[in-house]
Amino acid sequence: MKQYEVEILDAKTREKLCFLDKVEPQATIAEIKNLFTKSHPQWYPARQSLRLDPKGKSLKDEDVLQKLPVGTTATFYFRDLGAQISWVTVFLTEYAGPLFIYLLFYFRVPFIYGHKYDFTSSRHTVVHLACICHSFHYVKRLLETSCTNCTYYWGFAAWMAYYINHPLYTPPSYGAQQVKLALAIFVICQLGNFSIHMALRDLRPAGSKTRKIPYPTKNPFTWLFLLVSCPNYTYEVGSWIGFAIMTQCLPVALFSLVGFTQMTIWAKGKHRSYLKEFRDYPPLRMPIIPFLL
Repeated sequence: MKQYEVEILDAKTREKLCFLDKVEPQATIAEIKNLFTKSHPQWYPARQSLRLDPKGKSLKDEDVLQKLPVGTTATFYFRDLGAQISWVTVFLTEYAGPLFIYLLFYFRVPFIYGHKYDFTSSRHTVVHLACICHSFHYVKRLLETSCTNCTYYWGFAAWMAYYINHPLYTPPSYGAQQVKLALAIFVICQLGNFSIHMALRDLRPAGSKTRKIPYPTKNPFTWLFLLVSCPNYTYEVGSWIGFAIMTQCLPVALFSLVGFTQMTIWAKGKHRSYLKEFRDYPPLRMPIIPFLL
């Protein structure tokens, strides 16, 4: 079996940065990046962009050397993508931030509501339920390890928390009945959202990038796949609607509206992608709301 020689040039200066001898034909771009890192530790794999043409597209990590249009001496052009922030860091920042910010208001730390309210607790049950629901949502996100920016999440978390935990907060107009109904909506939708994420995770085997049409499973929460392409977004919106009804708080309602708008855009994009990729895609499905949208 023939082996390859690989040379890596700087995409801007054409300077030879690295020469790799006796590279196996089955080697992937990811493996070549790792070999390159051994001679240039400052460029770890996440910083590297390797391409066949200086101005071409970056090769995918899973691309195999022998399947690329190269000879036995392959030339790749390198570009430094700069320091890369790990997705874990971004994820924790986006979802741990709102959780932490909300709890600051819930515990009424000093300088928020005035000195006499420092570390006091609300007498309204709905305030404590709201804290549990809000915290559960973001803890679930953290545990799922699954994006809108931090300013959006952090800002809305502070805005919602300020009013819900305010010493002068007024409970919902219809009292306990409204709270119980809304809490039920929130819990059901959170369970549904989690179920959809698990179904989507199981749809693609580990290490595979093969796309399949998602279908309902034995879990009743996944049956929404019969009617919409992105039931995870449907359940997500439902959760925030329930939270808005439970707290009867304007910032929560606005957060729900903005979230619904953004998720509708994402759902429509994914729906179009499904229709384009799969000729047998179920015609009854809508992007996010059954029969409507």
